[in-house]
Amino acid sequence: MKINFKIATPERVVFKDDIDSVTVPTQMGEITILPNHIPLISILVAGEITIRNGEETIAMSVAGGFLEVLSTKVVVLADRAERSEEIDVERATEAMKRANELREEKAVDSREFAALSAQIEKEMARIRVGRKHSRRVEQRGFNVKKYK
Repeated sequence: MKINFKIATPERVVFKDDIDSVTVPTQMGEITILPNHIPLISILVAGEITIRNGEETIAMSVAGGFLEVLSTKVVVLADRAERSEEIDVERATEAMKRANELREEKAVDSREFAALSAQIEKEMARIRVGRKHSRRVEQRGFNVKKYK
């Protein structure tokens, strides 16, 4: 039995397929969803989504959103989501550094501090997923820079 899985952002459908399982970061912690999971609605936090389909594993970065689980259907409505191969780790690192500098350099109110902290968390998730993918590609003997 498979799960009908879909992850969409306001801009596009990032992934849609029948899969074996999916692991998502929620406010209550990371959960893995298998076929016939109990119905669930949850809030997603910034982190990594791991999709398993047979021998294939697909990693994605997510920057928050909502998760709906029905027995054989899972829908993720994400604020932002990227497949691991789409992530530019250097750009994410620069964005995280800029947000860190802004948070530390100028006097920010609690709202700005929270927004900058959330931005840092999102960029850290992108960096983790992007680096993990780069290591997998390098282990297979491919030149990562050549394919970017």
